[in-house]
Parts: sequence; structure tokens; C-alpha cells
Amino acid sequence: MKKVSKTENAWREQLSDAQFQVCRLKGTERPFTGEYYNNTTPGTYRCVCCDAPLFETRTQFDAGCGWPSYYEPISADAVVEAEDRSHGMHRTEVLCAQCDAHLGHVFPDGPPPSGLRYCINSVAMKFEPSAATN
Repeated sequence: MKKVSKTENAWREQLSDAQFQVCRLKGTERPFTGEYYNNTTPGTYRCVCCDAPLFETRTQFDAGCGWPSYYEPISADAVVEAEDRSHGMHRTEVLCAQCDAHLGHVFPDGPPPSGLRYCINSVAMKFEPSAATN
């Protein structure tokens, strides 16, 4: 996989203010406000920064937390994890493996088969419906 690296100014030109705040500055969107938290249309979620495939609707579930939640990424090398001790908490941050965009966090309270809950900001993704739904 080829890493995507851009200057801060290049990211600012490409992304909306909300996308830049979340993806490049590690912000978060308010719960229940994101475009995809309630999406059921079959398809693939891609990184808004570099277009890398991240998650599929088939792994999405309603965690009741207000953010789109998935029990696994689209592939083992789609995302990377990093320790996050910000805001007085200890969490595991989820980043796009291709461009290091902040996506959200992963928690060990998800459903089978993984037992994980990837809690991801809608603004960090773009949705591509499956061909059968286009």
C-alpha cells in the first residue's frame, strides 16, 4: 500500500472544515448527527481523505452510541490502531492505514464474531453503494 502524505495546507484545500477537524486534528462529530450512523444501504465506506476502502455495511450494527459502528474493517490492513490518552481517557484510536486520517476509536464491547466495536465518525468517510443498488 502506498502511503498518502500531504501538507496541512493541501489537506485544508481538499477537506471541508468538519472533515479537517476530525481527520487531521483528531476531533469528533456530535453523536446522532453523522450522515451514516443509521445507514442500511449495502455498500463500502471509504476514507474521505484518500479513498481507501475501510468498512462495509454488512459489518455495521446499531451500537446505540450515535456513531456508525462496525465489528471489523474491510481488511486486516485497512486501518491501524494507536494508543489515545487524550481527554483524560485511555482509548484505542483508529486511523486510516493509507493516510493516517483519524477515523474514530475501537472498543472491546462489540458483537460476534470479533467482539469489537469500531466507532467511526461519518464525516471521515464517504459511502459507495454496492453496484446492485446503483
